[in-house]
Amino acid sequence: MAGGDDLKLLGMWASPFVLRVKLALSLKGLSYEYVEEDLGNKSEVLLSSNPVHKSVPVLIHNGKPICESSVILQYIDEAFASTGPSLLPADPYERAIARFWAAYIDNQMIAASTKASRGKTEEERAEGKKQSLAAVENLEGALRDCGKGKPFFGGDSVGFVDVVLGGLLGWVRANEELQGTNPFDPDRTPLLAAWAERLWSLEAVEPVMPDVSRLVEFGKMLQARQAAAAAGDGN
Repeated sequence: MAGGDDLKLLGMWASPFVLRVKLALSLKGLSYEYVEEDLGNKSEVLLSSNPVHKSVPVLIHNGKPICESSVILQYIDEAFASTGPSLLPADPYERAIARFWAAYIDNQMIAASTKASRGKTEEERAEGKKQSLAAVENLEGALRDCGKGKPFFGGDSVGFVDVVLGGLLGWVRANEELQGTNPFDPDRTPLLAAWAERLWSLEAVEPVMPDVSRLVEFGKMLQARQAAAAAGDGN
């Protein structure tokens, strides 16, 4: 991998937002030091690097911290423009469209999925599932329109939206076992289903993807913790 710059990534192994940054760094061929954070006992480096949110991921480049996954991805693309493939298109309009869909994934798809899995009532969870399905169907259309029949949102190569959505793939696979659902169903969203398999199998992607069985166990622990908290609220 390319070197020459001091890059350090503060992360947590199960975070889909951290995975986005790992994917971008791998696709760019950049070497970096990875530091696993204990989010129950956050390091002074994390707290001082991200004093506003106190969360991961944080990329530290030559001593300067950059926070928030989508911001980090754009920074990597600009700071290392001459290294590896570009994540964002050169055309301003296409770049704006890519940013729109990346924001849609965060603001609509993830929010709906969170409501579907963590809603306090059955009605709230059902509404979240309905919103999640609608969001995925919109992304199916976006892949068709942005990719123009090519393999990725970025066209022939992986782009910004591919990385943003790709960060979720580990949990997509884990939730098949945890919840019995697959948002990228081959019958309902065939383009996204094929895209997910295609992206995961890339040489630069597969090595940084999380162990799905480990995610499943982590997910079961979170479910148990949520159930215990709900039982406590009911007393």
